[in-house]
Amino acid sequence: MSETQKLRNIGPKSSAWLRQVGLHTREEIEEAGAVEAFMRVKRAGFKPTLNLLYAIEGALCDCHWQEVPDARRQELVSAAEAAIEQLPPPRHKPPAGPVTTTVLAADTVPTKPDPDAPWRRN
Repeated sequence: MSETQKLRNIGPKSSAWLRQVGLHTREEIEEAGAVEAFMRVKRAGFKPTLNLLYAIEGALCDCHWQEVPDARRQELVSAAEAAIEQLPPPRHKPPAGPVTTTVLAADTVPTKPDPDAPWRRN
């Protein structure tokens, strides 16, 4: 959004995110829709919360984001969750695997320091 065209509910950070994903005007956001605008921000690597989704919907309906009806919120959340499931796993991060715990047994710990250890200098 340009400084001259502010949308209700959309603060400076959200506005910057929307601009960075190519949504500069109200018309572009309307064309994309609330869920797609939210998903563009998410796919760009930002970490938006559902409040952004509600804020975009409220901006398009010209109401405060808390006035978005619960039924519409549920529709938006369902659509966003379905779209999030289609996202590929994050790059450069292995998928979470099982957690293992290694226990150091008492008999593997030397009871006396080794005088010949290379790190030991007298």
